[in-house]
Amino acid sequence: MERKENPDYHLKNGFQSMDFIKVTEMLTTAFWCKGIKIDEVKKGALNSALVIGAFLRSDVQIGFARVISDKTRFAYILDVIVDNAYQRIGVGQSMMKYILSFPELKNVYQWCLVSSTAQGVYRKVGFRELSNPEKWMEIKLNRPSG
Repeated sequence: MERKENPDYHLKNGFQSMDFIKVTEMLTTAFWCKGIKIDEVKKGALNSALVIGAFLRSDVQIGFARVISDKTRFAYILDVIVDNAYQRIGVGQSMMKYILSFPELKNVYQWCLVSSTAQGVYRKVGFRELSNPEKWMEIKLNRPSG
């Protein structure tokens, strides 16, 4: 698909507003969740503090992101994705600004995300590398089958 220069798009939030078929199509090819199925995408979105999408005027979804949060102290942004044809024209940055200014998340003071390919986008909205990465820990398991 050819790259679009200045699409007329808008942002919407809420589980009911998302096109989960399109979201799954985008996410299933992303290196961080290859092969993800629509049921997992929907369940993750349903259990999130915020889901946001970018949509063309025709209501075709071209972007998605979600936030896991206690809406008080901590928020983790994940599954940020923009359709390949609409990358590098500000869609991702618009979604990030929307998330960071969302009223229900206004008191959050610790935001995290993981990215190996879009650090430039995230730096533009204020993200920096972890100040104490040696203190962070993780358990990383394989995706359950079935």
